[in-house]
Amino acid sequence: MKRTERVGAIIKILTDSPCKLFPLKFFCDLFDTAKSSVSEDISIASSSVVSTGTGYIETVAGAKGGVRFVPDISDEDLIIIQNELCDKLRDHSRILAGDFLYTSDIFFDATFTDRLASIFVRKFKNSGADYVATVETKGIPLAASTARKLNIPLVVIRREAKVSEGSTVSINYFSGSYDRVQKMSLSKRAVTPGAKALVIDDFMRGGGSSQGIRDILSEFDVSVCGTGIAIAAIEPEKKRIEEYSSIVYLGEVSQEAQFVRVEPNYQMF
Repeated sequence: MKRTERVGAIIKILTDSPCKLFPLKFFCDLFDTAKSSVSEDISIASSSVVSTGTGYIETVAGAKGGVRFVPDISDEDLIIIQNELCDKLRDHSRILAGDFLYTSDIFFDATFTDRLASIFVRKFKNSGADYVATVETKGIPLAASTARKLNIPLVVIRREAKVSEGSTVSINYFSGSYDRVQKMSLSKRAVTPGAKALVIDDFMRGGGSSQGIRDILSEFDVSVCGTGIAIAAIEPEKKRIEEYSSIVYLGEVSQEAQFVRVEPNYQMF
């Protein structure tokens, strides 16, 4: 196999499995090539990947080391994505009765949510998370994409227990978005005690759902090592949780005035 073919194959394999560590021996055996040649191939592949702006190839030293592709996003691309999200949200045709916003099309757009996920990967890649956790439903695509890019499992917390989940733990929590007490449940098989979870969700108003996720995870002795929110409401200013990172902030929404105020989080990183 020619070097150009090996380099292309390395890029394909690494980028198809973000954050997964591949020993050099894997590529040596795959290409039936010496370690020195594979190392040179990886160096060329690394330069090519960096030029795309999608991430970088990282080499991990040691007996259990290897190489992996780490998704990343530049400050310039962050601003572009934030502005795109703001433009989508400012479309007054999204305004629903009660001054709510329709956002399902945004969060079920696989290509766009994949780009949003890259922001959270850059923010939380060193958090030590063992899981990405979210509560159904609209946050699932964004959380799933983030989990895939971090190469860790996704845990979906249900609004109601399902027979297919087996034994579950359920709690009640107060939802500020719906201004009422709601229920969430999690299968006893979903997580390992002592693990860490990264919480990813599409929207936060008062932080009730995010606090609920923390509470139910604590029932399993799982700690939260970070919280990423795509859209966070400016009001109420005091949230149920103190530490979170939001891509954009949502202000006034008025169906009568056909107006949506939204702005990027300029302190994302």
